[in-house]
Amino acid sequence: MHVKSRYSFHDDYSEGAHPNVIEALSRTNMSQQSGYGEDEYCDAARRAIRDMIGAAEATIYFTPGGTGANLVSIASHLRPHEAVISAESGHIVGKEGGAIEAIGHKVLTGPSVDGKLTPETVQSIFQGSSEFSYQPKARMVFVSNATEIGTVYTKRELMAVAAKCKELNLLLCLDGARIGAALASASIPASEDGMTLTDIYNLTDVFWIGGTKNGALLGEAVVIKDPAFAKDFPYHLKQRGQFLAKGRILGIQFKTLMQDDLFFRLARHANEVAAEMSIFLARLGYKLWAATESNQVFVTFPPALVQELLDDFDFFIWHHLPDGNLVARLVASWATDPLEAKRLCQVVEQWTTKHQGLAQLRFT
Repeated sequence: MHVKSRYSFHDDYSEGAHPNVIEALSRTNMSQQSGYGEDEYCDAARRAIRDMIGAAEATIYFTPGGTGANLVSIASHLRPHEAVISAESGHIVGKEGGAIEAIGHKVLTGPSVDGKLTPETVQSIFQGSSEFSYQPKARMVFVSNATEIGTVYTKRELMAVAAKCKELNLLLCLDGARIGAALASASIPASEDGMTLTDIYNLTDVFWIGGTKNGALLGEAVVIKDPAFAKDFPYHLKQRGQFLAKGRILGIQFKTLMQDDLFFRLARHANEVAAEMSIFLARLGYKLWAATESNQVFVTFPPALVQELLDDFDFFIWHHLPDGNLVARLVASWATDPLEAKRLCQVVEQWTTKHQGLAQLRFT
């Protein structure tokens, strides 16, 4: 039986890897290299990342995926009784199968503002968690940039969280699965309140750069500031099953992505496609459930329209609203075809015109 294929806006890792990455992997395939990240390609990737950050002293290790990056980054910085503070919407709370708590670290949660953790929430959770020895002791704050709902921290916002962490003697960990999309966000110009990798390095204790969702086959680059934590990081990688014998695979990819601004060019493409869809759908009258600041569009659709779209497109139903409407998450990737984004918007337009009588709008 033939199954009709649907174009995917479900996530930003449906495609394989950018052709430059595939070419580099093929070209270097027969080169004999040392294992576990002690190869020339990982060394070159580290140098490129350090140059981009402007921190020659930064320690960098590579993990295969995002859950592993979060898990090892947190586990390597905490003692067994210590806990991590996160927004209720944080990725480690509901999207990683309880991985952090499975290794013995309680995740302490509080409300977010537009998907972002605030200093006030950090203060509140800290005060309610560390007063007695029978409570899990808060020691780290976890944030994502971009956030779980695609919003982006401004430099001012992250500085405020970092200052609160310093005041309370808390470490700050930043999940960078979509750090490319966050830093390439056109909604927060660098000249005003945007950030660079240098800013993130200066404000956090550990963060990671996501390759899986921005042009790599797989892989994340974990950046550690304090040498005391960096020293034993390889042991944590090995114990948690995150230390690849063929670490060269990760190094080659990051070395390639860091060349000629490729990493951020790919992120800008994803953001631009998402922005086009967001603007068009909003003009049709559909409410955006969250601001479109990176490569994810969260839009409210009636169930009948969702069913119509699912004939030709794949996407994630993020939320069921009390009024019966659905929040659809449409994710653009580094490889998303703008013509497919246009086609999705045209289907929405046609359905809307038929069922609600709205005038047609031109997709720009």
